Amino acid sequence: MNPIEDLQNYLADMVNSALNEARDTGQIEFASIPDYVIEVPREKGHGDFASNVAMLLAREAHKAPRQIAEIIVNQINRQPMDRIEKVEIAGPGFINFFLNNNWLYEIPALVKSLGADYGNNPRRNFKVQVEFVSANPTGNLHMGNARGGAIGDSMANILARAGYDVEREFYINDAGNQIEIFTESLDTRYLQLTGHDIPFPENGYAGQDVVETVKGLISRYGRKLQEMPREERRKFIVAHALEEKTAYIKETLCKFGINYDVWFSERILHESGAIDEILDLLRDKGYIYEQEGAWWFKSTQFGDEKDEVVVRANGIPTYFAADIAYHRDKFERGFDWVINVWGADHHGHVARMKGAMEALGYNPERLDILLMQLVRLYRGGNIVRMSKRTGTTVTLDELVEEVGRDAARFFFIMRSPDSHLDFDLDLAKQQSQENPVYYVQYAYARICSVFRQAAASGIRLPDAGDVDVARLGEEEELALLRKIADFPEEINIAARTMAPHRIARYVLELAGLLHSFYNHHRVLQVEPALQNARLLLMDITRTTIKNSLDILGVNAPERM
Repeated sequence: MNPIEDLQNYLADMVNSALNEARDTGQIEFASIPDYVIEVPREKGHGDFASNVAMLLAREAHKAPRQIAEIIVNQINRQPMDRIEKVEIAGPGFINFFLNNNWLYEIPALVKSLGADYGNNPRRNFKVQVEFVSANPTGNLHMGNARGGAIGDSMANILARAGYDVEREFYINDAGNQIEIFTESLDTRYLQLTGHDIPFPENGYAGQDVVETVKGLISRYGRKLQEMPREERRKFIVAHALEEKTAYIKETLCKFGINYDVWFSERILHESGAIDEILDLLRDKGYIYEQEGAWWFKSTQFGDEKDEVVVRANGIPTYFAADIAYHRDKFERGFDWVINVWGADHHGHVARMKGAMEALGYNPERLDILLMQLVRLYRGGNIVRMSKRTGTTVTLDELVEEVGRDAARFFFIMRSPDSHLDFDLDLAKQQSQENPVYYVQYAYARICSVFRQAAASGIRLPDAGDVDVARLGEEEELALLRKIADFPEEINIAARTMAPHRIARYVLELAGLLHSFYNHHRVLQVEPALQNARLLLMDITRTTIKNSLDILGVNAPERM
């Protein structure tokens, strides 16, 4: 159940009824009711909800918007208004609705009845795939992978709560040029560590993790691999390394709270002939052409700045060709909506990928790319420098070890994906209200402390139906009720706009309202009816904070 959506429908029914009555009595002339909105105004003084219906009708009705608004308001005032305190006209003709508290007093029973399911919206027959992280299995996971993981996993949680049928997928980039470089790096390290004086590739993977992988091979097989033919040895070494790196990625992301439904191998696309099939389809449709020995996709026909190579002059398909085949496979698996979380450096890839889907006959609007900006780590006010190729990368493992999973996930989600993120390692470790994740978790723990005190005093919260919630009339109490009522709609908006940071912002604001209430009012040792009402308010606030943190993959500790 979505209280805000229910209220909007309730008000829309009143507006529609008023309009139909006004038309039937000849006060307004129009053919059909326009597609108006009922939304929460930015300024609190403009009411709880506002509608633009009068402005939209002005031209057809040949009346000034304020005149139309007056007619609508007069008709509304003739209807029973159990939830409405007053209706006003503002500005050029906005209709502002001011609600009484009756609807807020329905929230506690709703939250209590739903518990962990509060915030969930009705199930939709709509399949969504969220693909995120999808790192090359050639090294450790870095900050970009970490932010993408937190964003993608939280986005999947939001979509599931919004009623979608969600599947998480990791695309294993275990084919192509990067794997060739990885293979050469591994083979060279193996030969070097077994006594061969050979140079390391200039563009090779020089990280310590590659050295450790090769040392593991040597401890297991010694120098025996030298006896293999070169290509056989290389295939053996890279197969071992890819298995090891993929296992590492799975374990690391699992510790970060991320578990995938599908691990899709790029290598399968090459081996199955899916890439050749996609090239033949595009060739038959006239969307690829040959030039200078290479094959090019006409991506400029779909808004790209230049056409893109899909097969190099040496006959090897590009990463883009494999990606087209991969995305076609996604849609062929029956997903209605495909979401990818990519780094901002892939910005130029968006138009051509959408174009490729359109060329294949799929609606490009069914593919959305959530681009995320870079992460800068700070310690002691100084930037922590990173370099993947020189082995000085701060890995996801190291970050979680230093600041904890909860802080890491919350900090990564807290800002909009399209904004640069300055991650303050010192702040993330602080146990103070300056630390946003601590601030939220402390709010939850504060409520748990109240219930421990109540239990120690023999106080038990009655059933919600036996509590006089109308005793909640203080400004801080009503603000908490209203914020809790917003939760299902926040999930809806976050899902629709692909904005997981909205939930982080929401729970921060909810925690702030809890702290404000706590600092102004007592819960225990007040007269019994008020005590019960406030205990119920604390209970539903605790539930909503917990449900919010679950979406973000952050724990809700009972003690701090």
